[in-house]
Amino acid sequence: MRHFYFIFFLILMGCQTTSQTPAEVIKNYYRKGKFNGSILIAQNDKVIVDTVFGYRDLHNKTVLKKETPFYIASLSKSFTAIAIFQLVEKGLLSFDNNAVNFVDNLPAYAQHITIKQLLNHTSGIRDYENKLTQKGLTNNDVIHWLQNQDGLAFKPGTKFQYSNSGYIILSLIIEKISGMTYAQFLKENIFNSLQMNHTTVYESNTVISDKAIGYNKDKKMDDYYILTTGDGGIYATAEDLYKFDRALRNNQLLSEESTKLLYEKPILEDGTHSEYGSGWFIERAAGTMIAQHTGGLAGFRSLFWRDLKNGNTIIALTNQGDAFPVFDFLNNIKKTLK
Repeated sequence: MRHFYFIFFLILMGCQTTSQTPAEVIKNYYRKGKFNGSILIAQNDKVIVDTVFGYRDLHNKTVLKKETPFYIASLSKSFTAIAIFQLVEKGLLSFDNNAVNFVDNLPAYAQHITIKQLLNHTSGIRDYENKLTQKGLTNNDVIHWLQNQDGLAFKPGTKFQYSNSGYIILSLIIEKISGMTYAQFLKENIFNSLQMNHTTVYESNTVISDKAIGYNKDKKMDDYYILTTGDGGIYATAEDLYKFDRALRNNQLLSEESTKLLYEKPILEDGTHSEYGSGWFIERAAGTMIAQHTGGLAGFRSLFWRDLKNGNTIIALTNQGDAFPVFDFLNNIKKTLK
């Protein structure tokens, strides 16, 4: 009999879990100290959650607002990819161009890697992350580091290997072709046109007075202090990222043809598809396509999950990075949207 009641208890608990609303899931993470930040969730193209929990400055107890920008780390790669695609649409660049045509100080071993291979992480360019950690790190520092490497990690086009260095090269290409800084190009061609008024590329002279400050799970400061662009470097709000999401769905930034190409996964040398398009991890399952990305550096974690068929979007930004179990949270929220 006790076995029967135990089984009944498990079933009951399962029912309670799956019947939770997104708001209840979020509040549970906040109560347990696992989330401090901003959340926006849309279901069937309608926003159902748009809220903040906690503080932008934990030490001074300065409360978060929806207008508080968070460092979004690798979510920035999606913006870099869009900028490259815009240059291609203008006829100023081809995906098959070699990167060395636009970045003079690339090492000789990188002379045959293409723009497309940089976009989808099949270039073989070694990743600098976890190798270079100094405060104020710049794109030029990364290029100098690449010059001192033995060569590529593998023959271009044969494997997928995530490389922040590759997206730094793409940032330099954007600057070379446009004659603008990476920050200026994104502001003029993406942020302003979408009225992303709380989104900024962080540069050495940038002051974002109301930004979130990064902390670890022990509430010790762990803020963002490097200056690379292309792979990261952007502060944004959840509401601004949702504007970006809508613009991509409605082909406001790119043509319909280019937008489809954005999500196209390359075929590797062994005949298999990679898992990454251009600025997005891509998953096709159950008749739908998911474009998603996460980001994490210092005291920040970010999540951008997009169901392209059903109009579902999950955006989560936190400034208490390692307290937040990103993928557990994502799976729990996804269950509430079924």
